[in-house]
Amino acid sequence: MTPLPADENSAALVERDKACVWHPFTPMRQWLENCDDTARVIVAGDGFELIDSQGRQFIDGFGSLWCNLHGHRVPQIDQAIRDQLGKVAHTTLLGYASPPSIELAERLVGITPPGLDKVFYSDSGATAVEVALKMAYQYYYNRSQPKRRRFIALRNSYHGDTIGSVSLGGIDTFHRIFKPLLFDVDFVDSPNAYHHPAGDEAAGVVLEQMETLLAENPDEFCAVIVEPLMQGAAGMLAHPAGFLKAVRELTKKHDVLLITDEVATGFCRTGRLFACEHEGICPDLMPLGKGLTGGYLPVAATMATREIFDGFCGELSESRTFYHGHTFTGNALGCAAAAASLDLIESSGMVAQSPDKVRLIFERLGELADHPNVGDIRQVGFMVGIELVASRPGEAFDPALRTGAALCKAAQSHGVIIRPLGDVVVLMPAPAMDNETLNRLLDATITTIKEFFA
Repeated sequence: MTPLPADENSAALVERDKACVWHPFTPMRQWLENCDDTARVIVAGDGFELIDSQGRQFIDGFGSLWCNLHGHRVPQIDQAIRDQLGKVAHTTLLGYASPPSIELAERLVGITPPGLDKVFYSDSGATAVEVALKMAYQYYYNRSQPKRRRFIALRNSYHGDTIGSVSLGGIDTFHRIFKPLLFDVDFVDSPNAYHHPAGDEAAGVVLEQMETLLAENPDEFCAVIVEPLMQGAAGMLAHPAGFLKAVRELTKKHDVLLITDEVATGFCRTGRLFACEHEGICPDLMPLGKGLTGGYLPVAATMATREIFDGFCGELSESRTFYHGHTFTGNALGCAAAAASLDLIESSGMVAQSPDKVRLIFERLGELADHPNVGDIRQVGFMVGIELVASRPGEAFDPALRTGAALCKAAQSHGVIIRPLGDVVVLMPAPAMDNETLNRLLDATITTIKEFFA
């Protein structure tokens, strides 16, 4: 791809950006002072690479914020959107139906854990979580149990940025300032070695905390929410095997709902289609987003059991209706893209090919296992966090140094774009990424870390 014309060169684009754009999760004063790196101006994509305004190409090493599954400019998804665009771009689902939303709902019911029979559409992972928490509360309200309004969540959890989903989050960096606006949530520890010396011990402690809350406050909780297997935004904190299944059993015992937030973990990110499959459980509510459309368009969904759905059906005088929705709920173009993405997942054998790729990532990153500035390498499927430390076993860098950000910027010189979570370098390659490109991504990451700390 050739560079843009002179009147739209990189420097001009950067200045236009500075003049008007407010970037998410970005310290804007520092951005305005230091944004002279033209690699940040992405103008196109080609397969698993991104192309900047000077024509330079970079491997998309974090799936364009964890949502890209098949690469960029995928012919099948492009064509599905074009075909739908020739019919209609959007129609409302408020009192009307549309073929793309019907087809996608049927497909989702067919591939999610058995028992999730209803699909409620929204437009982002955060809104899918918001839908789930409102459904959980109103489900019990409709059953004449309005006191069931409490939620249990994990510390260091992240479920999105709406006020409701922030209430369920537990990361001070993102959530502390908004605490006066939030509703109260009961937080228990994260079941990982960050809080306890061993995974199994951690899981036992967390389950005991949940059990105590539920047993001592009967008929007050409506749901427990977890990111299944891996807490992403917390720095890729993996849960020990069996924890998710034990939480499912605990919620059933105490008649509370289980919400598994599969926004980040869904669609092959953990090596299976959904993280819940690893432990053979079906939640009551399951928010989906990010990879739902293959990384193309903002469509999300909240999967619900028929029991939940039936709790909202009744006579008009009973006022059981779920009064929630979005203008672009079930958007036709987005649903068409999602259906095409599901076709590709199936036709490409993505799930079957995942174990070999996951093993490749694990084996290659083993080269960093003894590096003095790598404290831990956490991996579940294609979700990887490489923790950077000042010295082992775990002396942290001064956060003001922004070591992770500096390292990820250095990686651009090796032709990759990755993004940190604090001082945890995140790799989130597209599950469809071919082995040659995957090896180049791993080569560049390993080389960058070794050079950065040389």
